[in-house]
Amino acid sequence: MKTTKVTRREFVRDAAAVATGAAFGLTATYTVQAGNPDKADTSKIVSYNPDMEYRRCGKTNWMVSAACLGGHWKRVNQMVPGLFKGEGWLSANVHNPDFEKNRHDVVTRCIERGINYIDACTHSEVLAYSKALKGRRDKMYLGYSWYENELRNGGFRTFEKLKQSLDEGLKETELEYVDLWRVTCHEQSSQHTDAEIEELMKALEWAKKSGKARFTGISSHDRPHIKKLIEKFPAQMDVVVTPYTAKTKVVEDASGLWAAMKTLDVGWFGIKPFASASLFKGNSSPGNPQEEEDNRLARLAIRYILCNPAITAPIPGMINPQQVDNVALAIKERRELDKEEKADLDRAMDRAWASLPYHYQWLKNWEWV
Repeated sequence: MKTTKVTRREFVRDAAAVATGAAFGLTATYTVQAGNPDKADTSKIVSYNPDMEYRRCGKTNWMVSAACLGGHWKRVNQMVPGLFKGEGWLSANVHNPDFEKNRHDVVTRCIERGINYIDACTHSEVLAYSKALKGRRDKMYLGYSWYENELRNGGFRTFEKLKQSLDEGLKETELEYVDLWRVTCHEQSSQHTDAEIEELMKALEWAKKSGKARFTGISSHDRPHIKKLIEKFPAQMDVVVTPYTAKTKVVEDASGLWAAMKTLDVGWFGIKPFASASLFKGNSSPGNPQEEEDNRLARLAIRYILCNPAITAPIPGMINPQQVDNVALAIKERRELDKEEKADLDRAMDRAWASLPYHYQWLKNWEWV
């Protein structure tokens, strides 16, 4: 009998093409709770840990951990002093050996705790996490965006330039494919012309057909526009990435974004669950005087967000393995906040809202979805 060698890309492409809920017998809001009380088949869950909860990520049919790893490392200089060469975290030297060890250790702890998705959306994040995943690429789903060479850059708003961006990114990171290409649009994505959006959707379709991305979607902060896109381009809009904080509340309205995502079976990752660290009083350094209280507030925020069954997962950035442990602990704690906990979180978020930097004031626009 003749055997044909199937490349990884071909396997991924073909698997994506036939993906259906039959793999798990899934419904749109299918969840495997921590401890697996319903005795679900967990054999296909990537990096399964019985202490973690897993939620179906829309039409991807991935079972994704209820908390994931966001790409940002805004306070990692507390772990690697002197790492930032400029004013902000994007100035980190991603080739610094101590930084590389830090990211490797954080990814390792995520895998150990059953966290199985990383969301990387910048050049430096993609470089750092593709390296941290070497030798264990099958242990986590990788969400990819190289925002510097995507729609936010006026030079990358055509099909050909977006193709070039993904091809060059895969080559530089030595990745054969990405699990999710979620292009970073303008925060107000309605600023893009209809023609630019058509070019984007053509590129996303190409990425899936070529096997270079298993699934596709966008990142945007523009609720009406996101709704318009998932309704107009359901084949390309598998996943969306939006803000979602401990202030966010869902509007029970059949005409809203939340209802549209549920109806069209779209996966949903939430950025800035801690309001860009404005929730915290401490500086995130190990052993700082506010560490215990900040950890408690972080767990309250994760629990609050996960009370919405429609969201796949919040994706906080984490700077050390201990923060991974703390987020994982939140999954095991009682989900519903009691009155005292809710009051504590409300007070902390009111303080966070009052202290938001000017360039994060837009988070307040995501109090309702």
